[in-house]
Amino acid sequence: MNLGEAGNKGSGRKFRKRPAGSLQTYSEEINQLKAFLHDKFKIKDLGQLHYFLGLEILYKPDGIIISQRKFVLDLLKDYECLHCPTLTFPLDSTIKLKAKEGTPLFDPTFYRKLIGKLNFLTNTRLDIAYGVQHLSQFMHDPREPHLHAAYHMLRYLKKDATLGLYFSNKDDLSLAAYCDSDWAACPDSRRSVSGYVVFLGGSPISCKSKKQETISLSSAEAKYRALRKVICELVWLSRLLEELTVSVNLPILVHRDSLSALHIARNPVFHERTKHIEVDCHFVRTKLQEGLILLHHIGTGQQLAAVLTKALVGIKHCSVLGKLDVISSHPT
Repeated sequence: MNLGEAGNKGSGRKFRKRPAGSLQTYSEEINQLKAFLHDKFKIKDLGQLHYFLGLEILYKPDGIIISQRKFVLDLLKDYECLHCPTLTFPLDSTIKLKAKEGTPLFDPTFYRKLIGKLNFLTNTRLDIAYGVQHLSQFMHDPREPHLHAAYHMLRYLKKDATLGLYFSNKDDLSLAAYCDSDWAACPDSRRSVSGYVVFLGGSPISCKSKKQETISLSSAEAKYRALRKVICELVWLSRLLEELTVSVNLPILVHRDSLSALHIARNPVFHERTKHIEVDCHFVRTKLQEGLILLHHIGTGQQLAAVLTKALVGIKHCSVLGKLDVISSHPT
């Protein structure tokens, strides 16, 4: 039973069903819903949202910025990093962390608590998603190099604690996605890292950075498995938006920097070297033929999902942040 039906049966009020694809805000319907909920649960209207569960919302004329500024400042204070020099990138790409390398920590829970808090911060900080995923794999047996890398990330956060996600208030609700992978990135297991980010109207609404479940035998296979992950997410998001009566323009553009993965998706013939990824091939090709997605090749320099699969440094890291709509909520 939906709220409209509940209101109709319980209090005699009727809520009009919003027409499919409508983007207008109906203040009368919102007031009716608030009155119905107040009759049932005695709610209190706190007005416009500004702070909730550690999330800070800053309203702009063209949209909103969601950040975790206070959480970052408290984190830096708890780990005594408020007066440390800042860094411009979350992880040092020249250092390859391994599971059993370095001196074990005397108190492993110290490291685990820190990574847990950094993981919560990834709700609004896509720029540290890969780093947190990378450091999380050492939770069972943390070593000194792992803790040093975590403190490196804290010094990066100190550079601008106000960074957050920007969401535009434009009527554009088109979906688009970027996906990437780093082949055999893990030096211990040789598993690859997949990463993707999905945009709704130019604003990021979903991202993932995760090691693949199986070992890929080639970079093409690794990138193809990453492609399957983002398509699964797009299938779910398109169904969710449909239930919310938001029309989705098909096909959804998926940006890839691998020509080999695109050729595998479009080629109906399974070659000898692609038999072991046949299930993924069937799924991706089916969605391509159904018209849900449209694969588009881009250059490596235009791949926004690269920040979710590897450690970027310097100008390239800052450039990707701007394109991901990760901006400062309190610019100086």
